[in-house]
Amino acid sequence: MARIDLDHIRHAYGAKPTRESDYALKEVHHSWNDGGAYALLGPSGCGKTTLLNIISGLLHPSEGKILFDGKDVTNLSTQERNIAQVFQFPVIYDTMTVYDNLAFPLRNRHVPEQDVARRVTEILEMTGLSDMAKRRARGLTADQKQKISLGRGLVRNDVNAILFDEPLTVIDPHMKWVLRSQLKRLHRQFGFTMVYVTHDQTEALTFADKVVVMYDGQIVQIGTPAELFERPSHTFVGYFIGSPGMNLMDAKVEGASAVVGSQSIPLAATHSIGSGKKVELGIRPEFVRLSREGMPVTISKIEDIGRQKIVRASFEGRPLAVVVPEGAEIPAEPRLQFETSAINIYADSWRVGPEG
Repeated sequence: MARIDLDHIRHAYGAKPTRESDYALKEVHHSWNDGGAYALLGPSGCGKTTLLNIISGLLHPSEGKILFDGKDVTNLSTQERNIAQVFQFPVIYDTMTVYDNLAFPLRNRHVPEQDVARRVTEILEMTGLSDMAKRRARGLTADQKQKISLGRGLVRNDVNAILFDEPLTVIDPHMKWVLRSQLKRLHRQFGFTMVYVTHDQTEALTFADKVVVMYDGQIVQIGTPAELFERPSHTFVGYFIGSPGMNLMDAKVEGASAVVGSQSIPLAATHSIGSGKKVELGIRPEFVRLSREGMPVTISKIEDIGRQKIVRASFEGRPLAVVVPEGAEIPAEPRLQFETSAINIYADSWRVGPEG
C-alpha cells in the first residue's frame, strides 16, 4: 500500500496546450493517504478516468509528477508501480477456468501454490463464484466475467494501490450492493489504498472514506460524505450530491442577511464578498421547513416517495425543493422557513466562509 502524491499534475490530449481550456485535466495537487479508500465522482468527461490512468501509469501527464511513498514514479510502467486495475468492461482469459483466471496474477509472481489456493478460494467465496471455479470463462455472462475481473484485482495483497474504473456498470443492482459491502470489508481488513471511479453518488458515498468530486477537469472538493452534504465547497457539489440536490438562488448579501427577491433571510454570520461576483444562497431541501409562519411560498407539486415527500414549490419566482418527512403536515396556506445554520453562501460558484 502507498501514499499517493499528485504534484501539480495537468494533462492535455492535444500537442502544445496554451490555454486553460486546452487541458482535459486541470492542475491537481493533492495527497492521498496510505490505506485510504477514495472515490473519484463526477459526470462523464470531467477527467476521472484521465486522472486514474495517470495514477496507474497508462497515461503520462503533460505536466507534474506522481509519487508513491515519496518515490517519483511518473516515468515508471504500471507493472513497475505495482498497481492492480479493474476496468469498466471485464478483461479476462476466456480459455482459462475461473479458478485459473484468479490464480494467474499470483502464479505470475511465483507465489507458492498452497498460498495461491488459499487466496483464490477466499476470492471465489467473496464474489459468489465458488460453484463456477472449474468452468471456463468463455461461456459466462457479462456480470460473472466482471466479478472475475474484480477478483483478479483483489487477489494480490502486495499491491501499492487497487484502482477501479466504474467496475460495477454491468453488475445487477443487488450484486452491486453486495460487492460494495465486500470491498469495504476488504479495505478494513487489509488496508489497501483504493481509488474507485464512478458517476454514481450512491456508489461513491457508500464505498469511500473520502470522496473526490470532479467537475470540468478539476477537483472541486475532497471530503467525507457528511462534509459534501453539509458544506459543499462548490455549487456543482451541492447540485450533484443529494436527491434532490441543493436549492440555489441568486442573492445579495448584506452583512448577516441574504436578500432573495423581496425577502431578507438571516444568516448565522457575516460574510464579506467583493464586488462584481455572482452571489448565490444554497440550502439543502432537508433544511427547508413548511409551516404556518415565515415567508410566502407557492406549492406546484408533491411527490410521495415513501419515507418522505418532495415538495416542488416557487419562492420569489425561483424553483425550490423541500423534503418533508412522511406523515408531516403540509399547511393549506404554507409559509417557509430556512434552517439558518444550514445556509451556504457562494460567490462565483465557490463557497464563502463567514468572517473571522
